[in-house]
Amino acid sequence: MTTPAETSSLGTRRNFLKRTSAVAAGLAAAPYISVLPRAFAANSDTLKVGLVGCGGRGTGAASQTLHADRNVVLHAMGDIFEDRLKGSFEQIKKEHGERTMVTPDTSFLGFDAVDKVIASGVDVVILATPPGFRPYHIKRCVDAGKHVFTEKPMATDGPGVRMVLEAAAKAKEKKLALTSGFCWRYNPAERQIMKRIHDGQIGTPLALQNTYNTGSLWVRQRQPGWNDMTYHLRNWYYYTWLSGDHIAEQAVHSLDKMQWAMKDEPPVKCIAHGGRQVRTGSDFGHIFDHFSVVYEYASGARGYHACRQQANCASDNSDYFMGTKGAATIKAFGGLFITGENPWRLRSRDGMPNMYQVEHDEMYASIRRGEPINDGVWMAHSTLVAIMGRMAAYTGQEISWEQALNSQENLAKWVTKQEGVAGDPSFDWNMSLRTPEVAMPGLTKFV
Repeated sequence: MTTPAETSSLGTRRNFLKRTSAVAAGLAAAPYISVLPRAFAANSDTLKVGLVGCGGRGTGAASQTLHADRNVVLHAMGDIFEDRLKGSFEQIKKEHGERTMVTPDTSFLGFDAVDKVIASGVDVVILATPPGFRPYHIKRCVDAGKHVFTEKPMATDGPGVRMVLEAAAKAKEKKLALTSGFCWRYNPAERQIMKRIHDGQIGTPLALQNTYNTGSLWVRQRQPGWNDMTYHLRNWYYYTWLSGDHIAEQAVHSLDKMQWAMKDEPPVKCIAHGGRQVRTGSDFGHIFDHFSVVYEYASGARGYHACRQQANCASDNSDYFMGTKGAATIKAFGGLFITGENPWRLRSRDGMPNMYQVEHDEMYASIRRGEPINDGVWMAHSTLVAIMGRMAAYTGQEISWEQALNSQENLAKWVTKQEGVAGDPSFDWNMSLRTPEVAMPGLTKFV
């Protein structure tokens, strides 16, 4: 359910759903913007999709799903906030017309929206909520026998990663698709250069450097009537129990490419620096605004990662892979090339498929041929690489892979004051939340 403050401008859930139904009826009569056929009739091969998390990324993923397979319909939607669900519905309906078959009976609000979407009769679930909910949602979907497309990262802490790994194993047993939002793995250009790295074109990797430096992001000012839970969820990025900090939520893409180059061999350990220099106000929760991490692999190779979110600073999103025979460079959305004994350059990305679309195209193709994609292990491990970097920066300690994987720090249970409670945390709009202090290296303890 929503708080009074959240529903004051929209009315009750019942009235909202009536309005969205009316919007659907009106748009269904209008010319379609989509290039898909004007008429669609569900049949025995139609896959019903549910969307959980109706923000920008979830809305985009749902649209890409509908473009990926002509015999797919959006059947259900769920979110914690009414305005998110309404806006997402209208946008998807405008583009995809009658294949947006969401009705008042398949529109759900609240912390249990994921369960209601699952129970609505869907075959596939798109998970795009804040990452803190991801492990519980993945587990629920797999337990219920649903194919899953899940945004990154997969978790915000060690217990969450372990839950995802267990769900991934179960999905494999059940022959369910479990496809991740680590989009660069699906980008044709990056696939070309990674194949060359894996085939030995730069020799044995010795050092891997990646940067993800951006400006500041959005902040939503606290509104009258917002309680702690509403404020945290509206500003989820700035709380580790929901986002994992920006090294896990955003820069994990760069760390995933590092892992990809290393054929998904986990690092043995890492050390890190980080803190808050610029983004220090209470509006920014308690996360850091910069990180620098050094990862060590069993082979002796080292990975050097740096990321920051600070306004008016130079931005960079680049990956460098240095080996015994040469070096490979990836400029995000730019050039890719290899220097050394076996030089190579990708002249242009023009005409290549959109990686966000390829994720969905390949997932549905794998379901149709009975060989569903399962990204489970590597997507969880790439997430843990980011989490262990955060742990090392927060504590100032050297953190091993085993320590990170076996960590007992359950962030959601701690912030909701439910430590020691087995199973999923119980969320409630009116619960009092702990406000984590900013981590202090040397003082903050590893758990």
